[in-house]
Order: sequence, then C-alpha cells, then structure tokens
Amino acid sequence: MTLLFPNLSKPIKLGGLVVRNRILSTGHMTGMISAGVPTVSFADYHEARARGGCGLIITESAAVHPTSNAYNIQLTNDEVIETLALTAERVKRHDCRIFGQLGHGGRETHSGTDGSIPAAYGPSAIATERFHVMPRAMSKSMIAEVAGAFGEAARRYEQAGYDGLEVMASHGLLLAQFLNPDTNVREDEYGGSRENRLRFLREVIANIRSSVGHRLVLGIRISGDELNAAGLETPEVVEICRELDGDGELDFVDVCGGSMTGLGGSVHVVPPMNFDPGYLAPISAQIREAITAAVFVAGRINDVRAAESIIASGHADMCGMTRAQICDPEMAGKAMRDAVEDIRACIGCNQACIGHMQMGYPISCIQHPETGREAGLGKRVPTERSLKVLVAGGGPAGMKAAAVAAERGHRVILFEQAPELGGQVKLARQLPGREEFGGIVTNLSQELNRHGVEVRLNVMLDRALVEDEAPDAVMIATGSRPYIPDNLVLESAHAVHAAQVLDGANVGTRVVIADWRCDWVGLGLAEKLVRNGCYVRLAVNGYMPGQNIQQYMRDRWIGELHKLGVEYTPFARLVGADENTAFFQHTTSDEPIVFEDMDTLVTATGSQSDQTLERELTGWPGEIWIAGDAVAPRTCEEAVLEGLKIGSAIGGGPLAQVDAPLKLSRH
Repeated sequence: MTLLFPNLSKPIKLGGLVVRNRILSTGHMTGMISAGVPTVSFADYHEARARGGCGLIITESAAVHPTSNAYNIQLTNDEVIETLALTAERVKRHDCRIFGQLGHGGRETHSGTDGSIPAAYGPSAIATERFHVMPRAMSKSMIAEVAGAFGEAARRYEQAGYDGLEVMASHGLLLAQFLNPDTNVREDEYGGSRENRLRFLREVIANIRSSVGHRLVLGIRISGDELNAAGLETPEVVEICRELDGDGELDFVDVCGGSMTGLGGSVHVVPPMNFDPGYLAPISAQIREAITAAVFVAGRINDVRAAESIIASGHADMCGMTRAQICDPEMAGKAMRDAVEDIRACIGCNQACIGHMQMGYPISCIQHPETGREAGLGKRVPTERSLKVLVAGGGPAGMKAAAVAAERGHRVILFEQAPELGGQVKLARQLPGREEFGGIVTNLSQELNRHGVEVRLNVMLDRALVEDEAPDAVMIATGSRPYIPDNLVLESAHAVHAAQVLDGANVGTRVVIADWRCDWVGLGLAEKLVRNGCYVRLAVNGYMPGQNIQQYMRDRWIGELHKLGVEYTPFARLVGADENTAFFQHTTSDEPIVFEDMDTLVTATGSQSDQTLERELTGWPGEIWIAGDAVAPRTCEEAVLEGLKIGSAIGGGPLAQVDAPLKLSRH
C-alpha cells in the first residue's frame, strides 16, 4: 500500500533512540500541576496522545531552580519523580517516546506561590516590557549554581524513566537572555562576544551530560527569531546553532518563534489562526542547512499535509503539532493509516488550550472538550437502551449532542430551520482572519455523518412535530437572538446590530461600534468595516477591545486595528444615539462620551436565549435537555461541552459526569 504521508510516517533516529514517526507534541503548559507536582490528569492527558499515535511527546518545562516561575513543574526535589515516572510508563506502553523540558524563566519570573512578587534574576539588570519586571543581575556563583541545577534536574528525569531532555533556550527565557546582546550587557566572561554569551548554555549542557551521559537524548529549544523589539534575529540564531552543533553534544534543535518578553513577540509563542500554517518552517530550514543535528519545527502546523510538505522539502526532520493533537489526540494514528478525512482539524482559536492555562485551569479544546477530561468525559459508554432522540438546532451544541448520542447507540434526528448547519459560527467565519473558525462546522458535520445522525434542514422543530415524531427525548439547542437593551434611546439613529452587518446590512461611511461584548465581534467588525472603506470608532464597555478573548489573539488584533487607523475608547457604556451622534457614559466616572458626525451605529450588545421551544414543550412527558445559548448566551466552548455532556447522559448515561443542576436544565 502506498502511504499518503511517506515522510511523516518514517522513523527517525535521535542519538541511540528510534522514534516511530515524525509527529511531535511539543512542551506546553497543561495546567495539570499542583504545588509544582504533576497530577494524575497530567499522565492521562499525555497517554491519550501516545495512544493516538504520536511519535514523541515532550512534557512541559520544569523549573530547575527555586528562583524560576512558581507555576512550572518544580524539578528541584525528588517529590516530582513519582508522577513523572507514571507519565513515562503510560506514554511508553504505546511505543511513544517521552522527553522532558528543563528551563528557567530568568527575568520573566513574575509569580510567587503566595501572591507576592519574587525577585527575578537575569544576565543583566534590564527591564522586561510584558511583565514589567526589573531583574537582578546574576552573580557568577549563582550562574554556576543554576547550571549545576540543570544537571540535578536531568538526573530526576532519568530516574523517572524519560528517554530524553530538551533545554529551554527559547522564548526570551533565561538561557535566551544570555544569548541576546540586548539583554546581556555583562562585561565578564558571560557577556560581550558570541562565545562568551554561549558560555552559560554550554556549561548547562556540560552539567547535563555529566549527570546522565549519553544515556538520554539531548537537545535545545530555541526561537529561530524572537520576532520582538530587541529580540534575537534569525542570522544570529543560525550562528548560535552552528557553534553548538560543532560541540557534538546535541542530538536535536527544536525551532520555535517569539519571545515572552514583549506583547508583540509573545503572540508567536502560541500563534493564533490569523498566522499562516507552518510559517516558521523557512527559518527552521536555514538552521537545518547549517547543522548536522536533527531539526524540529513548530508554529501553527495544524494539518498533516502541511507537515508532510515541510519534511519532504527538507525544512525540518520532525514537526511539532501540539494544538492539532489537543484538538484530535488520534490525529497521528489517523494520518499513519491514511484516514486523513477523519481528523478533527485545529482552528487556532487559542480559547480553551492556552486560554485556559493562562486563566489557571487545565487546558482543553472548544472542539474536543474530552481533552483535559480524559478520565471522565473522554470515555463513551454505550447505551443499554436505544432511544429516539430529536435535537432542535444545528449549531455546535446540537451537533455535538447529536453525534455523541448517536455514537452511544441512540437513534438521532437533528432539525435545523436554516438551509445549512453551523448556527452563529456561520457569522463568525465571515470576519477577517476568522474564516478558519468555520472548521468547527466541518469537523462536527463529519462526526454527525460518521455516527449516522439524520439531519433535516429547513425544518423548525415545534411541539406539533415533536408529538408527531413521538421521541423518547428532546434536546433543545435553539441558540439565541440579538439583544438590544430596552433603555437605549435611539430616536432617529441609523442603528444596526452586529449580526445584521454580517448579513449584509447597509452602513454609512462613518461608523461607531458599541461593543458591550468585548470579544471577537467588536474587533472583527471594526477590521471588516475599515477595510471596506469606513472610518471606524470602536467604543468598548470594558478595559480594552477583545478583553474576553485569549490575549495572543487579542493583542495581534489590536495591533492590526492600530495599523488600520481604528480609534477605540474603553470604559464606554452606550446610552443612546440620534441621527448623527452616539452618546456613551464612562463606566467609572459616569461622565459623558460623545461621538459626533456618525452615519451608522453598530450595536454589539450581545444576545438572549431563544426559549420558544422550551416554553412550547411545557408539560410534555419525555426527557428534555437544554444546552448552549438556549440556556444562556456564552461561547462556542460551552455549547460543545454541554452538547458532549448531554449526549453522554441521554437515556441514563453516566450522569455522574454531568453537572446538570449547574449548566443544563432537565425537565
């Protein structure tokens, strides 16, 4: 049989170790750490990707010294070995290799264990931009102590049964700070020339080799370009990699992009959907040409076809496909058996992966809420009695509930009153840079087809149809409708709701957007309208535009609006409008904010639940469930999660996994 991905499926030798394919899950924060120690959920999470066919898993960065970030794995004592050993055993039982990351935040250390701010250390006393930290320059004795700590941490990984190690010299962290002449202005043997700036990293590598020898594979992670003001640029990084490769101690170099130190560079740490897939591969290609060690690359590689092309073209030897496997833990296995059409594609929304982690929660995925919940909702329990189930609404909540219920063995019919599936996703994908969001509909449609759900379009489910179909259960996912507050005084204003704009409503050339939502809607409408030739003022009822979406997505978008000349005003509560003026009130001072010379007011004032069918079914004797915006308007994440829970619970499923009293209504 001819393999669809002959390069991606080819084994690779790293040191004395053979990895079964070229798909990598790169080190990333999971939020599955308690007091510096990985939890059992950490092992569950990584095992799911190993079982799914991944070739190599690199677990998240572990702090080697107490002066580094407190929210990392604290690899400073032997307490962590037990759970790391459990993780290694469970990953390796599936013929997957596992490496551990070793790191130190340096001047990017900004969080303690008790809410206080710890002292941060770096090569020099140069302040950071993103976290507003002024570090203390490390003494030579401290440099030696931290270098030794890398060796001790490596020993703990070896005791835990890990196959290899990756040293974090990336993203503007401590070792990268020493490499960068803009952050390292030391005048001793650790600063100045490239040889001096490499000294600390070389000492770290030497300490690790002294501790574990060549028994473990060893490599570094490095930003091929920090893509930030005063950041390391590609030509310098290529030379750094060339010199390290000449030492003969490294088995691989893992190329990423960006830097934690600035808002511009940090966007590239987990690049969102408005970056091209695999956009860092040309940089990894330059490094691969310069060195003999294997080269990995990551950065928005969400499609196995793109990964195959990167390897086939010689740009890298392995591809980091981390969010792709958060979205579909079985992605690698599906690719290896040429079942590419079954892969659930990551859309780069960042909402529940890095978004959850930054809020202090375990990571998940808006399309695959089973991620991070592997021990509970990650398991399908077949139904003991097949029921006839009607689902009202073809948005994400209804589609997910229908697919899961059918997968468990129920007979499911989904009704959608529109001519196509998708709900509000159909509107979201119309905004600039959000086209990929429509992938949710594609992926969920495939799940419906795979599990045999009958879909009836252009049909609205009502009480009469329910009684005619005589189901055992009805799931209501009818979504929401645009909401305009009753207290607004709009008089003769030309006012249109955000949804009407996306449906093609006419707007004038001078637009004010009243953005109560503080999410992607206001940002997207502003970009869409200004690109259409409008003069746009964005008035936000919050601290900033995009306040409620993941920061890398938001920060890049705000930068784009700045380049386009969009004016935005925070703390603005809409009061009313007349023919050419919009009236707002400052949300903390109550002082007026007035926008004159306006043609159109666009209201992004949210939505309210459509409860029509819920009211119609009052007294109906069957089983009724409600999910998504039909319960309360929120995001796609909650819709899919609740759909999953309902699909798992219908007909006496594992109800213990369903927080029905909190998010779902059962009549």
